[in-house]
Amino acid sequence: MDINSVAVIGGGTMGSGIAAACAAAGRRVLLLEVDAAAAAAAWDRALATAAGEDERARMTELIRCGTVAANLTEIAGYDWICEAVAEDLEAKRRLFAELEPLRRDGSVVSTNTSGIPLRAITAGMPARLRRDIVVTHFFNPVRVMRLLEIVAGEDTRPEVRDALAGFCRDVLGKGIVHAKDTVNFIGNRIGCFWMLSGLHKAKTALAQGLSMERVDALMGLPVGLPSTGLYGLIDLIGLDVMDFVGKNLEINLPPADPGRAFTSFPAVEQAMLDRGQLGRKSGGGFYRMVKLADGGKRKEVFDVRTEAWRAVEPAVLADSHADSQSLFLADDAEGRFTFDLMGGTLLYAADLVGEIADDIVNVDRAMRWGFAWKRGPFELLDAVGPARLIERLLKDGHPLPHMLAVLRAAGVESFYRDGEFLGLDGVYRPVPV
Repeated sequence: MDINSVAVIGGGTMGSGIAAACAAAGRRVLLLEVDAAAAAAAWDRALATAAGEDERARMTELIRCGTVAANLTEIAGYDWICEAVAEDLEAKRRLFAELEPLRRDGSVVSTNTSGIPLRAITAGMPARLRRDIVVTHFFNPVRVMRLLEIVAGEDTRPEVRDALAGFCRDVLGKGIVHAKDTVNFIGNRIGCFWMLSGLHKAKTALAQGLSMERVDALMGLPVGLPSTGLYGLIDLIGLDVMDFVGKNLEINLPPADPGRAFTSFPAVEQAMLDRGQLGRKSGGGFYRMVKLADGGKRKEVFDVRTEAWRAVEPAVLADSHADSQSLFLADDAEGRFTFDLMGGTLLYAADLVGEIADDIVNVDRAMRWGFAWKRGPFELLDAVGPARLIERLLKDGHPLPHMLAVLRAAGVESFYRDGEFLGLDGVYRPVPV
């Protein structure tokens, strides 16, 4: 199943990025939008990603733009039909009902979504579509981010999944992670749990004397996360996006999932959302840059304790908190917060293996490639010491998350050893290249 041509329907940020990546790799691309103006804007977005004049010339030659009304029938001539319209279930279903009779037998189909389950999109759809469709969750920006989550449905043919995964890995250069058909898949399921629960758990830390700057410092380099920390990352994403994610999780999370406690914002963050204080896109969220009268700039933080702006005060962590192991086990406000938020996220991930992915490798790669974690959850658990965490959980009367229980039952001390990883059955296997 060779993929030499790609039809992308939806030319927003994601769709135009996918189209650009495929054209840059030498594939013929049809990029469709709702009308001529939107198609022209999609064309401009795609070409804007070109790395240089040679690549721009290649894209100009290989990308052809059109509209759904005028050009949808042309998808019969394309090997991969990639739907990349807005994150709206009914809009996606209407489009698939329209395009399914138009595509040829054997073409590969994907729906690009960050969290809508494939089974919801294909419910009641023709068997031919269900056999040929997968989810492709590209991370934004497509030309930059390595991670691509691929999700097959119950009826998806393995050769369809493998053909698209091989093309995106070998031709587009993506790091492929295979996720299961569950809400928000792997990366966003864990990453959004960390962010949404972080807004709630940070309230306790702030009440105990930690500053927002210190919270971000703790949730950065010491635990192997990007220096944006918690509040800085949410500023980058936007409170409006996080609110959308929370609402989707509230609808689709299993009833007993711990994440259900954090699908809505604390009161202060909700008030920020309501008045449009969203993050970088609105000129400021938790942080902002202010121009001074002398021409300089000052970085300010919106202190959620006082609900007022103030100058940022750089946080300097003690040397004893410079690495993950000492920080996780520290018996002070910083250690307790780190264990509560980061430790809670690792334990959440440890309980999801089998539900969201078949193994810990896919989980670790999703967080490293998609969220720029230096180490995935199970690599970080190994660094902290699983035995120490098991001892602490049992002492406090907490049940062991699934993979920690597997590790304990297997009588081993780490999730990885000598190029192998611990499977769900307690047996080590070679880490896939």
